[in-house]
Amino acid sequence: MKTIKKIVAAAVLLIGTTSTYAQQDPMFTHYMYNTLAVNPAYAGSRDALTITGLHRSQWLDFKGAPSSQTLTMHSPIASEHIGMGLSVLNDKIGVSNNTSIKVDFAYRMNLNKKSKLALGLSGGAKFFQANLEGLNLDQIGDPTFQNNINNRITPNFGAGIYYSRERFYAGVSVPNLMQNSYSVINQVNGSTLTAKEQRHYFLIAGTVIKLSDNLDFKPTTLVKVTAAAPIQADLTASFIIGKKLLLGGMYRTGDAAGVLIGFDITNQLHIGYSFDWSYGLRTFKYNMGSHEIMLRYDFIFPSKKQIHSPRYF
Repeated sequence: MKTIKKIVAAAVLLIGTTSTYAQQDPMFTHYMYNTLAVNPAYAGSRDALTITGLHRSQWLDFKGAPSSQTLTMHSPIASEHIGMGLSVLNDKIGVSNNTSIKVDFAYRMNLNKKSKLALGLSGGAKFFQANLEGLNLDQIGDPTFQNNINNRITPNFGAGIYYSRERFYAGVSVPNLMQNSYSVINQVNGSTLTAKEQRHYFLIAGTVIKLSDNLDFKPTTLVKVTAAAPIQADLTASFIIGKKLLLGGMYRTGDAAGVLIGFDITNQLHIGYSFDWSYGLRTFKYNMGSHEIMLRYDFIFPSKKQIHSPRYF
């Protein structure tokens, strides 16, 4: 049990530091439905008011394991060239909780009849708190855990580019440009350690390949890059059956493998579930895998009734 406590305590501090380590932003197996959370240029791209909710329970039955939720909504505003969105993310690890709220703006350009390019900006704030004094530590008096972090509010801004066609998309983004500091820890040897956010860079891409009238192949990827951490890539291969049922498998480098299933209940409502297993971490001995559930609904505008279904991205 001491090993588990140490892992949880370390995870609390893995916000990122100046030189020794860094944490990836919250990961989602359903990243292909959570695009607005990482790239503001996606706003308005579905030509509808789209609302998406996503919940992830990571490392089930592991005490203090991450639990993450996102709620995003976006739509074209006034003109098909302008998209606006709202993104809310909540991420809880052990005794720490991080919530962010962002407003997203995208300017969309028609490159030709089949493709579009969007430039996006986002702005918002993060709310962070950590009850470090409540941890049950093996070493009493550790200065790293002596002071709580209470409702620390920090601003942040992001930017992104998003290219799309009917059956292909690609984008690059930096959702958090600022590297805000949360706390400065004075160590026994007289040096200091600054806990702060790390800037993350994201590359997303995907396509849909028609195999037959009732079967499509949909490979997608998300690549995450940040300082002091390995480059991590999510690779997903899914099949769309009868334009309604999605079945797929995923692989996350150095971390996990899993499966996804999704279904279009109507042309506007999609539900999805995924399970992945963290084979690359020692913690897999103490947990029952990670689970996600996702819901997405498109409110179609009366003037957009001509939009065909399905919309793949």
